[in-house]
Amino acid sequence: MGTGPAADGTLRLGVLANNPNFPGAWEETVEKVRIADELGYDSVWLGETWGYDLVSRLTELVIATRRIAVGAGIFNVFSRSPGVIASTMATLDERSGGRMRCGLGASGGQVIEHWHGVRFEKPLRRIREYTEIINMIMRREKLVYHGEIFDLERGFRLQVTPPRDHIPIYIAAITPKSILQTGEIADGILPIYWPGRQLPALRAQLDAGAARAGRPAGSAAIASYITTAVITDESQRAAARDKAREPIAFYIGRMGRFYAEMLARQGYAAEVAAISAGWREGPEAARAAVSDALLDDTAIVGTVEETRAKLADWHARGLDQALISLPPGDPVSARSILAALVR
Repeated sequence: MGTGPAADGTLRLGVLANNPNFPGAWEETVEKVRIADELGYDSVWLGETWGYDLVSRLTELVIATRRIAVGAGIFNVFSRSPGVIASTMATLDERSGGRMRCGLGASGGQVIEHWHGVRFEKPLRRIREYTEIINMIMRREKLVYHGEIFDLERGFRLQVTPPRDHIPIYIAAITPKSILQTGEIADGILPIYWPGRQLPALRAQLDAGAARAGRPAGSAAIASYITTAVITDESQRAAARDKAREPIAFYIGRMGRFYAEMLARQGYAAEVAAISAGWREGPEAARAAVSDALLDDTAIVGTVEETRAKLADWHARGLDQALISLPPGDPVSARSILAALVR
């Protein structure tokens, strides 16, 4: 199962399972993922914050599906050891018949220190060492590794033989140094709210990292998380756009400094400042501060035709995999939207 650009140059479409930390029936989410699997979507990704456990839910999706790749989006590199993540991925890869993808990232200092109780130190180095160690374990090499974080001497080897000796590793990177490193070491990048017009710059940074490691251009696929709202009636547009502003405002004002800094670097410093100021009044003011330009450059709200056209434009700019929101509502109505998009 491919991880980079499709062999025929088409855009790979994946879905983001509804975050179970927020209201929504998990059983309906699983059914929608089954539908995406049936329709030929490339992948499904599920995250973890301070709510439901990621591994339990990934296991449920593996059991419920047959063909679609199942991605951890993401494991943070502080709360589980690289050995635990490798064993988890090997187990689920066996259970799924070789369909897993492993997302890694640093998360943020507030979550790491005040939920997991671990000091948020050297996140970039930890991501590199986790990637290297997980790859060694999957190759069933003797685990002798000497790094800045880990010093592993005893030569343990994975006791099972997984279906593959490499599980694709995607890294949630949005800072310049992390993007460069991702190009060096990873199979893909998982950016959130990266502006569509800046996709060529992201590709250039990744390929610069790849060149530094002697890898060919395009080695790291761009798999963007995209807030997506498909409207079926023009009367829905204004409300859908307003709702799509909410997660953007949340990531800028309530998910640490990295997303705010990334968007400021990409030309949205005024919007970042306005959203941050808005949070002092409350979520409604923060949401209202998300400009039309920022919304249109980081999310997709529109008809099926408009959504397909925007995805095609972003694909032309360098997007390899579009990871879009599952449609809301019941599975029957979601099916029609998912079918229309994948066609």
